[in-house]
Parts: sequence; structure tokens; C-alpha cells
Amino acid sequence: MFGGGSIQLGRVFGIRVGVDISWFFALFLIIFTLGSYYEDVAPGTSPFVLATISALLFFLSILLHEFGHAFVAIRNGIPIQGIDLWLFGGVAKLGRDSDSPGVEFRIAIAGPVVTLVIAAICIGLGALISSPSEVIESSQFDDTTSGATLAVLGYLASINIIVLVFNLIPGFPLDGGRIARAIAWKITGDRNRATRFAGTLGRFVGWALVGFGVFMAVAWDDLIGGIWFAFIGFFLAQAAGSAVAQADFSDRLVGIRVSDVMDAEPVAIPDVFTVDQAEQEFFLRYGWPWFPVVDRFGRLVGVVSQEAIASIPEREQSGRAVASVMARDDGDTGLRARVEDPLEELLSRDGLTRLGAVMAVDGDGILRGIVTVEAVQRALRTAAPA
Repeated sequence: MFGGGSIQLGRVFGIRVGVDISWFFALFLIIFTLGSYYEDVAPGTSPFVLATISALLFFLSILLHEFGHAFVAIRNGIPIQGIDLWLFGGVAKLGRDSDSPGVEFRIAIAGPVVTLVIAAICIGLGALISSPSEVIESSQFDDTTSGATLAVLGYLASINIIVLVFNLIPGFPLDGGRIARAIAWKITGDRNRATRFAGTLGRFVGWALVGFGVFMAVAWDDLIGGIWFAFIGFFLAQAAGSAVAQADFSDRLVGIRVSDVMDAEPVAIPDVFTVDQAEQEFFLRYGWPWFPVVDRFGRLVGVVSQEAIASIPEREQSGRAVASVMARDDGDTGLRARVEDPLEELLSRDGLTRLGAVMAVDGDGILRGIVTVEAVQRALRTAAPA
């Protein structure tokens, strides 16, 4: 739904950071809204500059919120495919789902904790240059003159508190909904059942926000605010409904493992082979666009493509090892799965999209099979209701 075609800004600690095209609309809207506010509370300054700085700092706080999720996920062995900023904030894209309610809870709570710390820092800095009461007043979006620095700190404190409260609403896919799912998962011992519970809460919250938006537009004559709340509510309801549908579908995949659908006789290139050996004995022989690469123990170490082979000048091919031109796989690229993993975990693996396949390995990292997207589709058609 979002993040698939984002514009990459760079990498932070190896994590891809990007922005969806809708983010630019949100940035413009925030700057436009804050411009008139700063004209009143910080006269004698440039409202546009303050609004731009505030908007960028707000999205920086959102980015830090998502990094909170990402770092805890990585510490618990879950790879991160990237972080994207978009119209409604940000999203940290996990390489796979949590494998226990404890991990789910820790990942979900990490973002709100970061947001709480940011709000506290803003309030603390404001208190250093003014009185605590003026910090509170400056964070209430009134027209009291407070100066540029205090006004910006007040805005950041208030907007992060709003983000914190909103995210803790117990409706999936908000952080509060994921916390609710973790608790329900702990109580029931069933992740899919917990997802349905949290998703149902999410749909209720979503449609309640839609109703509140309509109320704002009609009773308070706030058309823009009403549309905004209704839009957010509609998105939450749809996302929660998708999560419920996914949980129902996952129930039908229970018991199907990677080992049940993989090709147990994978063809792999030894990493010590030279480029010309790989070309002659594999690419020309089989005609496939890529092959997994294994070390002398049979452990998966990477993937090499026809394009990578062809990029090496012919005069150098006999002296270059395949290992020097392959895309190395360290376990966090989404290209591998364990043979005992449930099939449903493959559905979010990046390898199925990029390569059309995922490499199946055992506990020692030894390549045991390859799961193609066609094999996954056959399994899904079998599991789908008639």
C-alpha cells in the first residue's frame, strides 16, 4: 500500500530510508498550516523558515520513532527492509513477522517510547529558556507571543504528544493495536486469533474516526479537519480489514512448511568457481538468469546473476572467482528462509519479488532447496477456499 515505490534518501546504519510521493503533500500542508501560526506567536521572524524547520524536525522525530521499531526488531533477529516516510507518518518494514508475543510487544512499544523521550526533551529544553508554564502555553497552539525558539519547541512537544497518544490507540495497525495483539497472543497462544482481535479493534477505531470526521465537518463547520480525520479513519479501517483477511488466510496455511513446497535438488555454483566456469557450466547449460552460490560446505553465501557475469571483461573471467561478483547474502536480505519456517512467512520475503524465488537453508545455513514463486502460488491456490 505504501513504500513500494518510494524515493530513497540514503541509508542510516545500513537501513534504507525513503519517502513516498505523498510525503511531499504532507510536508507542504504542514508548512502552509504553521506559517500563519508563527506569524502570530513569533512576530519579527520569518514564518516560512520557522514552519519549514518545524516540519522537517517533525518528520525527523517520526523517523526516529520508526528507528526505535527497527533497532529493537534487529536486536531480536528480524531484518528491516527499510523505513519510509509518507502521508500519515512513517513505517518500518520488517522482513518477517515476530515469532513471539514478547518480541511483538518490544518492537511495538519501542516507537512510542522514542516519541515520549523526544517530547520530554523538547519540554526540558523549553524549560531551560523559559518557565514551565510558558512551555505548556506555547504547546497549546494559542496566539500568545512566545518567541521563535520556544514556539518551535512547543510545537514539537505538542505534536509528538499527539503522535504518542494517537499511536497508542488499541487498533491495528497502530502501535497500540500491535501491543493489543501481543497481549492477546500471549493470552491465547494463537497469533492469527490475536491478529483478528486487534484487526477488529482497528476497524472499529477507523470507522469511529470517519464518523468523527463527518461530525467535525457538519457540526463544527471544519471541512478540512473533517476530511483529514475521515481519510485517516478510512485508511485504518481498510488496513485493519486486510490484516483480518490475512489472518483468516494464514489459518488455512497452518502446517505447510517451506520444506513442503521447495525443490529439494537445488543447482548451485561453488564460490571458488571462476567466472568463465560459471558461464560455461551453469548459465549456458541451464539458461537461468541467476544461481545461488555456496561455499565448500554447501552453505549459502550469495546469488550471482547473468548480468554480473557478463559485466566482467572476457580477458579477466578466467582469473575472477564467482565470489567476487556475486551479491552476498548475510541472512538479512530476504533471499533465504529456513526449511522449517511456515509457508506464510515467505509471503513478505523480498526474494519472491526480486528473484521470483527464495533459498531454503537448514539451521547451519546449508542450502537445502529453492522455493519459487510458482510453487508458492500453487500452495496458495490449494489453501484458498473454493
